[in-house]
Amino acid sequence: MEGKMKIENRQQVLVVATIAVVALFFCDRIVFEPLAQWWKARQTQVVKLRQEVNNGRMLIRREATLHDRWNQMSTNTLPANTSMAEQEVLKAFDGWSQDSGANVTSIMPQWKSGDQQDYKTLDCRVEASGDLATLCRFIYDVEKGPMALRLESLSLNTRDDMGQQFTLDLQVSALALTPQKQ
Repeated sequence: MEGKMKIENRQQVLVVATIAVVALFFCDRIVFEPLAQWWKARQTQVVKLRQEVNNGRMLIRREATLHDRWNQMSTNTLPANTSMAEQEVLKAFDGWSQDSGANVTSIMPQWKSGDQQDYKTLDCRVEASGDLATLCRFIYDVEKGPMALRLESLSLNTRDDMGQQFTLDLQVSALALTPQKQ
């Protein structure tokens, strides 16, 4: 009798232990793993939000500078009238070529509309020639001028065997803000 009792107790202990292991396994799969994944996702979100808060604080600190820069840029944009804008760009390139001594051989303007129709860009391909110092000065004048221009690409090639004469191919974009309809 005593041997049968030990076997039944042993079987009961094994059944209880098996049920406990299965219950722990399901708790791990159903409760602990989803909680751990949720916690990791939460930590990632907290890191991302902290970065966004830091970026926001930096923007707030730079607000006055950004507003001043935007005001400067918006006052130096091209007029909305396309012919006036092209004339202004051509006049600017003429002035820059005279100041630097570069010989501008061609300017090919092309208008492109913005995504939200609140701006247009005048993309210009400019070809110029001269010596290295002259072309460097020309590029500097284009880049530092007050007009809202962006230098998109630049190509410099030599025209002679001595490397004294160069041709310059520039791609620039000029910004023209279109008036807001009220």
